Amino acid sequence: MDSLQEFDSTSIALPLTSTTGNTTATVASSSPISSTSNLSRYENQKRRDWNTFGQYLRNHRPPLSLSRCSGAHVLEFLRYLDQFGKTKVHTQLCPFFGHPNPPAPCPCPLRQAWGSLDALIGRLRAAFEEHGGKPENNPFGARAVRLYLREVRDSQSKARGISYEKKKRKRPPHQQQQNPALVMAPPPASATTDTSDDHEFELLAA
Repeated sequence: MDSLQEFDSTSIALPLTSTTGNTTATVASSSPISSTSNLSRYENQKRRDWNTFGQYLRNHRPPLSLSRCSGAHVLEFLRYLDQFGKTKVHTQLCPFFGHPNPPAPCPCPLRQAWGSLDALIGRLRAAFEEHGGKPENNPFGARAVRLYLREVRDSQSKARGISYEKKKRKRPPHQQQQNPALVMAPPPASATTDTSDDHEFELLAA
């Protein structure tokens, strides 16, 4: 990982608490608007996520370099982000557990939604390799991270009473024609669009 580039100094203003929980540090340098005006929404979000993770590593106690970051540190980061979540996740003792539309408020905790975390990891995984990281050393693609995201998906699906399974697009029924020579093959079905990247990370929403 000798060619792995560390984070740049430009980032968004974001309060980050050190993992010791004793101090709070705020980094408030902002990226020039001109440098991101030509980037897509996805690329802008990926850049913000990348710099936010860099802030987290710098505020870690002890500070961590990107080259020493592992899947365990990524899991630590994801758990840390839950304090900024906006998604109500009911506990098993809550009367609204498994209820997709609770009729009343409850004291259950707010968490980062699975879709937001899944999209975040996808962007960070791509950014890591774009900055010179090797795929086999990518901490965002670690097995422990994949298992954690699957666990979050399953637990939130049960707690919120919703399904995260993608709906398969149905092909229209094939119409038989009398003349076999005139039967045309149906056009190939387009791949189901992955909308996970549409979940803008709650902590970084503009």
